[in-house]
Amino acid sequence: MKIRKSMIAASILAASLAGAYAAAANGGPQTMMAPPFARASPQESAALVASLRALHGNQGLDSDHGYVLAKEHPGQAGTRIARLHHTYKGVRVLGSDSVVVTDARGSILNVSASERRASLGQGSATALAGTPFIDVTPVIQAQAAIDAIVRATAPRGLHRHAPSAELVIHPIVTRIRAPGAETKPEAQLNALDLVEKIAGYELAWLVKTRMADGGKPVFRDAIVSAMDGRTLAQWNALQNVAGVGHSLYSGDVPIQTTYADGVYRMFDPSRGTGGYFGGMAVTDAAHSPFTAPRPGTIYTNAINVWGDGLPYNGGSTNGANGQTAAVDALWGLMNTYDALKNTQGWSSLDGLNTATYIAVHLGTNYDNAFYDPVCKCMYLGDGSAFKGLGSLDIIGHELGHGITDASSGLNFTGETGGLNESFSDINGEMVEAYAKNGGTGNAIPAGNDWMLGKDISPTGTPLRWMWKPSKDGVSRDVWSSTLGNIDPHYSSGPNNRMFYFLSQGSSATVGNEMHSSYLTQSPRNMSGIGNDKAYRIWFRANTLKFTASTNYADARNKMIQSANELYGINSKEAVAVTRAYAAVNVGADIAEGTPSEVIRNGSFESGATGWNSSANVIGTWSRQAAYEGSKCAFLGGKGSTNTGTLTQTFTIPADATVANLSFALHIDSAETSTRTAYDTLAVTVKSAAGTPLGTLATYSNLNKAAGYTIKSLSMLKYKGQTVTLSFASTEDSSLQTSFVVDKVALVP
Repeated sequence: MKIRKSMIAASILAASLAGAYAAAANGGPQTMMAPPFARASPQESAALVASLRALHGNQGLDSDHGYVLAKEHPGQAGTRIARLHHTYKGVRVLGSDSVVVTDARGSILNVSASERRASLGQGSATALAGTPFIDVTPVIQAQAAIDAIVRATAPRGLHRHAPSAELVIHPIVTRIRAPGAETKPEAQLNALDLVEKIAGYELAWLVKTRMADGGKPVFRDAIVSAMDGRTLAQWNALQNVAGVGHSLYSGDVPIQTTYADGVYRMFDPSRGTGGYFGGMAVTDAAHSPFTAPRPGTIYTNAINVWGDGLPYNGGSTNGANGQTAAVDALWGLMNTYDALKNTQGWSSLDGLNTATYIAVHLGTNYDNAFYDPVCKCMYLGDGSAFKGLGSLDIIGHELGHGITDASSGLNFTGETGGLNESFSDINGEMVEAYAKNGGTGNAIPAGNDWMLGKDISPTGTPLRWMWKPSKDGVSRDVWSSTLGNIDPHYSSGPNNRMFYFLSQGSSATVGNEMHSSYLTQSPRNMSGIGNDKAYRIWFRANTLKFTASTNYADARNKMIQSANELYGINSKEAVAVTRAYAAVNVGADIAEGTPSEVIRNGSFESGATGWNSSANVIGTWSRQAAYEGSKCAFLGGKGSTNTGTLTQTFTIPADATVANLSFALHIDSAETSTRTAYDTLAVTVKSAAGTPLGTLATYSNLNKAAGYTIKSLSMLKYKGQTVTLSFASTEDSSLQTSFVVDKVALVP
């Protein structure tokens, strides 16, 4: 797969898009408009309300019951539609409304009401006025209700629109069987056999929050009691829909679409914002030439079932057969986004949650897929050499170029270009593994085939073999001084093999395709660390450490640094990185073995062995899973004034050249302040006699984050000393902050 960087093509593309937008701005096809609609005057609205009030005597309603105009729009044949909320003592009764049709003179033609001011289930006219316990003076104020919902749904979210809280009366609605249906078997019930009954009312706040949390919109409506702050009900206010896509490569898959104006669209605003279309999208390039690619329009369909699951036959690009390519594109795009976000905390391709799109059906004889850094999008061509280019690993590969483009910017030449291409190969394999194992969770599972492009090949012959790149006849298996002289698609080979060994391990059997003669230490078959850890290390190195000119040697060093930071100095993961690069002739091999660990029972799996702590600090907690294993240390989290401690005493060897303390830390907090540290965790060092020697770090509610982060702190200045490491938490009188510690390690 090739990355496209032609500025001439980019200019043509930009001009084409500008023309398309200009046409849209000029109106496009015109439709006949109805005569201008004039809203009712205040006098007309007041007259309408007076007419409705005149009917109260027949409904058992008194003067405390009123109406407020919510919206109005034109009806048929010159009529006007008014929608009014029902009120009690000036407060809206939630879900109780009237829709009133009037003629041009304001006369009422028809009234349709959802009347929840009376106990409809009993068929009586008992009104809300008959429930004197309803007090419309709130005890809980609006901001407190908003804060409660924000804390419960997205405490770290950013408000896309200002939150609101409306005082309402919340009817407590139950469903009962209608007369005559009391003894019907459940299987025989008809919708009309159940009726609503108002069991009571509660003064409440209707809270609406429109936030972005971790790159995804969190639009929540909630009902919060205005008397005691309980959440009575809540629901998602973002109206996305899940469709069914008949995929060529993944069977029937659930694809995220939206519904508007009577059609379904391959548009997903929950995965990215901004960008060309304002959200994730798949479009029909409609055979626009690859020399001047145009994205075309977003796919639409009358029903939310897409594609026929068959290879494209050259007919319509937007019929069922043409939609199949779009299904695969959207499925791959969704899984790439989710794999990045859920496992790496990386939002969209640029980490900034900028939405991207894929345009399918480019050209008519174009057997290629590419990522375009100008539009930051992807194109899938139409040709005859492949069954279709929308397999999970191909899409993950091309979108991987977008990640590199937004982060390290590895130059696409020489060894550096090989690393660029290798990152995309690796990304494609990890997206494939993620998607084929359900497309959920915060870890990359096993399950990919380690053969890039196997699915798209009519013969089943892949484009790359990750474990033995030279099987294609041109790629290299190991580094050599001439590696930088060949095409990046082939100089990627050694790094691809390195990653396979890092994840899956190697073979000690000479002649086996997974054998490396460069592994000379014990054991001759290195141990792998699995997809998830291998990808975390590789992703971290590319996005946080690689530069545009990183070569294989530099990549090895920065991969080892990443492993040390994630899993500890000289950890088995760091050793595996060293051995995996040694296996492709980058650096010397080392024995696996077990490094000398200073901290005892750093993962707490042996309970309190080696540790001194406050009561109920070390254990298994339902509120928080351990980083590894089943146990961890849980400090704070009480929401009241308290302190907690966790300590261990050890000696750092006098000849130590490094002494980095590493640990996994998760901070969760109900505090909402972005400025004040109300609750803290201090990591300090004391002498064996208890004399303070220094503070390594201090964390607080301001550092709260989803999941664990790996901390690395130097203790080299204390080498040759017996010291006590201390984790000490302090909480104030309200709003909990939890400090969860796991996998504490110090390897000299």
